Amino acid sequence: MDKVITEDIGAFSQHYPKVAVIVTAQAGGRANAMAAAWHTSISFKPPLYGVAISPKRFTYQLIAESKEFGVNFLPFAKAELIASVGGSKGYEIDKFQMFNIARDKPVKTAVPILKAAYAAYECKLVDDRGYGDHRWLVGEIVAVHLLREALTPEETLDLEKVSPILYLGHELYLTTSKDIRYLDREVYGKH
Repeated sequence: MDKVITEDIGAFSQHYPKVAVIVTAQAGGRANAMAAAWHTSISFKPPLYGVAISPKRFTYQLIAESKEFGVNFLPFAKAELIASVGGSKGYEIDKFQMFNIARDKPVKTAVPILKAAYAAYECKLVDDRGYGDHRWLVGEIVAVHLLREALTPEETLDLEKVSPILYLGHELYLTTSKDIRYLDREVYGKH
């Protein structure tokens, strides 16, 4: 199979799949939720998490005002919720009411935490920088909401109990095959 070399990035989906999440925010008496696939952990100490959001999004404006956000990890059974939240505009509707999204109470922020999430982070904004057409928001995780049964004793996601939502791009969602291989870096690094 021959590789093609081009300067045209095309649909820009070569880096997928990625775990899809719902980012939440609340300010000025309004709350919103948006789907996101561009997010990652950044640091253990302090615990930092980043998410890329277009400044055109209502969620971004709520985060810029409140200086906090939530990151909610949902099981594959809630893929339709991510598509619904991602396909609607928070400026126009109350997504929590429209999609009947149940919430848990936050403990360190005012961000909505989704009851259906197997894990969720409450984050305090520590940095907000522009890169191209998106803002890179970095938050310090100040509280973690966790469904303990979703984790193995080693504190990794138990794929026998939870199937995460993976976004493949172009409105395609999938989940894991549960084919797991343990490959010790220390062992493989010596080859």
